Amino acid sequence: MSHLYRIAANTFRESIREPVYFLMLLSALLLIGHYPWMTIFVFFEQLKLVVDSSMATTMIFSLAIAVLCASYTVSREMRNGTVLLLLSKPVPRWSFVLGKISGIVFASLLFCIICCFASVISVYVAVDQFRMEMHLYGAFVGLLACGCAAGMVMNFLKGSSFAEFATYMTGLLVAGMFCYCLKFRPEPALSMADLGKALFMLNIGVIIMATIAVGAATRMDVVPTMCLCSVFFFVGLMSSHLFLRTTDSELLNLICDFCYAVIPNWQFFWLADAIAVGRTIPRAYVIDGCIYGAIYFAVACIWAIVLFQDREAAAGARD
Repeated sequence: MSHLYRIAANTFRESIREPVYFLMLLSALLLIGHYPWMTIFVFFEQLKLVVDSSMATTMIFSLAIAVLCASYTVSREMRNGTVLLLLSKPVPRWSFVLGKISGIVFASLLFCIICCFASVISVYVAVDQFRMEMHLYGAFVGLLACGCAAGMVMNFLKGSSFAEFATYMTGLLVAGMFCYCLKFRPEPALSMADLGKALFMLNIGVIIMATIAVGAATRMDVVPTMCLCSVFFFVGLMSSHLFLRTTDSELLNLICDFCYAVIPNWQFFWLADAIAVGRTIPRAYVIDGCIYGAIYFAVACIWAIVLFQDREAAAGARD
């Protein structure tokens, strides 16, 4: 287990040290923070549009960063021969794969959780269709600037990774503002409990995508991994419509059932529509989502281990 923990910790740190990680995080936070501006003067729909846009940004950016982290860390180590050096020691292949999955899942969840905090702050900024909480908006933008400045200072003084320290600092500042809004600001005109459930379900989807990306990265390079995960994502968004049992052919029905089971249904984790119409999200639905995510996560882990089990570790180093 010590090997698994060390691999997971190193993978996590390597992921958040990538410049693209903080660049995408900062871009996502700026977009989420500015949605109240973009939706102002939309009569009686501002809050719904802010929630929908913030959740969409959180989902898309989090899924993208999961794929990028898996592609960069796993595929790059396959190319430069780091995997061969690691496996020459008494490190089981399954431990290597599970360590990579754990590290990338935690890096992706950190990204998603920070974006979820920002989404809640954005809801508090959007008071109504005619005005905003300018003090909250200004404080949010200022905190992002402080996170970047802290990363630059630590990079200059101690040579620390700018992306890593800026990510930690930005996350702490956004989390602090999130706690302030929940405790001291009046509750918006929507159910914060249901919004929390919807944001929680997004995190389950990110875990699944990160696991799928690691499995694909053990066999493919960066671009093919991104293409495959993109296909999984876009087909999964439409799986409820693509794989309906509409024919009398048993063979076609079996194929549809197989495809529906293999490709994750991302709509299951998208609850922005329920928030928009004010529908209560049952606790049983969240529990079912956790069970579905746990089963798919376990299957994806097994799939990743099987793919890497007979993979020639030195193949990428010779290319």
